[in-house]
Amino acid sequence: MSATVQQPSVRQANAAWESLMHTHAVMMNHFSADHIWAPVSLNEYDILYSLEKVGCSLRATDLGKEVFLSQPTLSRTVDRLEERGLLVRGPDPADGRASLLTITEAGRAARAEVGRKHALAIHKRLSAALDADELDTLSRLLNRILEMNPR
Repeated sequence: MSATVQQPSVRQANAAWESLMHTHAVMMNHFSADHIWAPVSLNEYDILYSLEKVGCSLRATDLGKEVFLSQPTLSRTVDRLEERGLLVRGPDPADGRASLLTITEAGRAARAEVGRKHALAIHKRLSAALDADELDTLSRLLNRILEMNPR
């Protein structure tokens, strides 16, 4: 005898979505207020983290799919990172009109410095609310949603 899985209602799905978005907003406000954002800002960190995570150079349009920044904010932030030597812009061999963005060693060092502090801040906030098994369950559930909704 197999158990029947009950499908969620529209109300349940929307309540879960609202909780997820509210949690994201609250946590981002906390993380933004943390005094850890030096030598790079939160937005700069997001760009450097994304470049390092993919492990290759990216076009700005592809980088825009990885970060939660508007196109104008992304462009200004990339310009600042380039001016400071934390990333470089180079030609895209596949498209002469486009350029590729690459994190530099200085960018990796700045990302790592802030990343260590940010990881501890994440740990502090999440482990205050959830135990290890609950964190594993949360990760598994969120990853399942991502798998069912690829980019």
